[in-house]
Amino acid sequence: KMEEFLNLTQVKTSSKEAILLDYYTAGFWWAKEMNFSLIQLSGFMDLINFTLENLSDRHMSLGDNLKELERAMSGIGKTGSEERGDPNLFSIEQAKAIIDYLVISLFKHYKAYEYLFHSHREEPVISNE
Repeated sequence: KMEEFLNLTQVKTSSKEAILLDYYTAGFWWAKEMNFSLIQLSGFMDLINFTLENLSDRHMSLGDNLKELERAMSGIGKTGSEERGDPNLFSIEQAKAIIDYLVISLFKHYKAYEYLFHSHREEPVISNE
């Protein structure tokens, strides 16, 4: 279902798509284990998408992306037409857990994700055989 929702069409042959599917799926299950409400789960997935878009589309540095996460979590400013980070959406403990999760899962591996999104390499074609 996540593959369809993210519109990933080449998960079996694209390492980038496979890694993204894994990251979003792991984040989804982590949030479910945290017993987030449906609205909180949606907000958390939005934060994951937001940080990954900052890296992939906006080419933000680690420091800039962390600053944007701080702004989003505190509800400061708007990105696009959506206001992000309703400060009342998560408790202080939940917000700390989210930040810890993003640090461990994304920010500690930022260089690897930068390479994933910004390196120009040819991917070998893998046949079904």
